[in-house]
Amino acid sequence: MNRILVTGASGFLGSHVLRYLTSRGYDVHAVSSRPVTVGSYGISWHLADLLHSEQIHSLLNAVHPTHLLHLAWYSEPACYWQSAENYRWLKASIDLIRAFQRYGGKRIVVAGTCAEYDWRQGLCSEALTPCRPSSLYGKCKHALQQTLQAMTMATDLSAAWGRVFFLYGPREHPSRLVPSTVLSLLRGEKATCSHGHLVRDYLHVEDAAEALAALVDSPVNGPVNIASGTPLALGRLVASAAACLGVTDRLEVGTAAPAAGEAPVLLATVRRLRSEVGFVPRFDLEAGMANTVAWWKSRCSPEVCAMACEVGRRVS
Repeated sequence: MNRILVTGASGFLGSHVLRYLTSRGYDVHAVSSRPVTVGSYGISWHLADLLHSEQIHSLLNAVHPTHLLHLAWYSEPACYWQSAENYRWLKASIDLIRAFQRYGGKRIVVAGTCAEYDWRQGLCSEALTPCRPSSLYGKCKHALQQTLQAMTMATDLSAAWGRVFFLYGPREHPSRLVPSTVLSLLRGEKATCSHGHLVRDYLHVEDAAEALAALVDSPVNGPVNIASGTPLALGRLVASAAACLGVTDRLEVGTAAPAAGEAPVLLATVRRLRSEVGFVPRFDLEAGMANTVAWWKSRCSPEVCAMACEVGRRVS
């Protein structure tokens, strides 16, 4: 049986991917830097801080995985774009990949980001769109992708790079666009989206998780966009959330000018994901938003909603 190590397994994306890997027959070992509260799904959990190389080697020596899905990275909202923590995670990720190979690993998939692309292009293709990241986050992610590519050319390591675009769904941080909208509306407040005309490529987190599991289980190498391939205006995204709650009258959508460097349209081509990996999303916007809103409603009493919204305001 193939044994896979998943980093960042208790995070927004990682917490959803585990069951898709077990359903594909993997012996799943998940690592987190803090005690976990997500469902087990028969997972073997390990506590380790990947920013310390000695803990990386202890972990790899204990698990000896054949596969690695590396999702862990610094992701504090409103901070991660330009944080110096990106340098630490770049170094830690290189250490992890080297240790994975040293302990006999064969196949690795790493979560990259659409922030690696030159956003002035609008349409992002793995083969055609240049990578000119403007944020430190995007630059460090792209540096890791180039390092991984160089390592695969010199070794027998099989590696794919999943460039993740915009996600929404259960367990997202409350300060992000969709949950902050839902939580405000659940509290009886108005919700606003000042950049409603901006077009982005959004994918439900369950679909992204299943896509990454399919990528792990495929022979595909190199960059692969993890996205829907469908343009979606932010105004329509939040309107879908309001419609699920039946309170469209409390949603205000604006047309504020984008900030400098903010692309009016950012869309992925998904040919590799569809034709080579063989993955097609299960959720359309209506089903995905209904799933998301139901998750927040089931977990949020008025008191909890108030606390989550306050956390979102402090972070943003």
